[in-house]
Amino acid sequence: MSNATHTTAPLSEVTVWYLEQTSPADLSPAAAPEGPVTVVRSETPLPEFSRFLYTAVGGDIRWTDRLGLTYAQWREILERPGAETWVAYEKGTPAGFIELGPQEDGAVEISYFGLIPAFRGRRIGGHLLSYGVARAWDLAERHPERTPTTRVWLHTCSDDGPHAMDNYLRRGFRLFDTKTEQEPEVAAPGPWPGAHA
Repeated sequence: MSNATHTTAPLSEVTVWYLEQTSPADLSPAAAPEGPVTVVRSETPLPEFSRFLYTAVGGDIRWTDRLGLTYAQWREILERPGAETWVAYEKGTPAGFIELGPQEDGAVEISYFGLIPAFRGRRIGGHLLSYGVARAWDLAERHPERTPTTRVWLHTCSDDGPHAMDNYLRRGFRLFDTKTEQEPEVAAPGPWPGAHA
């Protein structure tokens, strides 16, 4: 019999909220931010760029689910029919992104959305979310093989930024489910070691 001690990462309780819109009329757009902010579709599926956006936006709020993906797995996600990534730029610098994940029966998931920390609190997030949700609703116009969008949904959690839920509600999303999950405690990885030291 071994005397070795097995340790596991401590668990923390995370609340997950699921929100949806069921009509384009549900969208309540935010005002455009002051200054030169543009939102552009990243039309070439590029894992290097998407992984940069994912780590830069999610590094301080514990986005970890995609960190272990291979290059081929990233390509598979980005090359799904109808998948789109829209990027906000301020003065030519990426400020954040929104990723649209098409599903069956006309549903589109906002798979990921957020801003790089340096750009938070400057009214860019509401504008980017508004723009991205509008693109979710008109997705079939750019992808004729898809049926028209009938539902746009997303989930957010208690680990996300403090203004995330308010932004979603202000844009016209409605809560349709809430769950509590136990997740391993992980340190925020940051976009690179020591980035937030």
